[in-house]
Amino acid sequence: MKGDAGRLFEISYPEFLRIMEQLRGTGVALVTPFKKDESIDWNALERVIDHVIAGGVDYVVSLGTTGETPTLSAEEKLDIMKFTFEKVAKRVPVVVGIGDYNTRDVVKRLETCPLDEAVAILSVAPYYSKPSQEGIFQHYKAVAAAAPKPVILYNVPGRTGRNMTAQTTLRLAHEVENIVAMKEASGDMVQCMQIIRDKPKDFIVVSGDDALAMPQMATGMDGLISVAANYFAKDTADMVRAALKNDFPTARTLHYKLQEAFDLMFEENNPAGVKAFLQEGGLIENVFRLPVVPVSDGLQARIAAFVKRFK
Repeated sequence: MKGDAGRLFEISYPEFLRIMEQLRGTGVALVTPFKKDESIDWNALERVIDHVIAGGVDYVVSLGTTGETPTLSAEEKLDIMKFTFEKVAKRVPVVVGIGDYNTRDVVKRLETCPLDEAVAILSVAPYYSKPSQEGIFQHYKAVAAAAPKPVILYNVPGRTGRNMTAQTTLRLAHEVENIVAMKEASGDMVQCMQIIRDKPKDFIVVSGDDALAMPQMATGMDGLISVAANYFAKDTADMVRAALKNDFPTARTLHYKLQEAFDLMFEENNPAGVKAFLQEGGLIENVFRLPVVPVSDGLQARIAAFVKRFK
């Protein structure tokens, strides 16, 4: 890889490889459940954590986009992170999402957050300001220099307004020491294959798109950070596990079993869709903070019908 891999966060190369192995497979971007008064529903969050771990996911992601982080205060984010560490209780690794369009703010949070129990940091590409590719590179270089843990790039141009190209991704992967993995959610299969083909040997690439994960793993991706696994934990984890074993007949069967759920879940909004499923499953209340709102009544009815059939 890039010289003495892992030296910036003071771990041995065998320890670095152990961390990389933990990032393969199925991660789940946890929702943030709310009560009717829009306060955080800690009991529901614990239920979701227990549900996904029982379903066989390989790790959890706290404070990702699906966790509605733009609507959370700094204090709430810290509380959720600590709560997740406590309730996961080392049963699976925890990845923490720390990203923003303000590079200085990201660096400050990385320097001050208690991240000892995190296995890695997931950091979304800077959004809203639509930086150039050089700006994206310099942003991540600064983030990596400040991070006390390995950094996972996150490319999701549908949300950020700017695609991080394969060339920029590969430059970061080859040149910046503790950038060790990527969550790719561009939906561009050609771009994904360019990254997989030319990445460093130990660099991990996981899908950020439930509906594309199975075919992407056929091209060489290392797993999935899933939204759907909040509810469909076992089937998602089984699908990913089968694909990584090159058992694509099984992976395809599970993918098509879930395909309608993926369509319903992302038809209007994420996390509105997945929270509708979780409500139907009795795990959380279907409550949001604006500007996110519940799915339409018609979509909710279709989700309820799917959950009933699925059971």
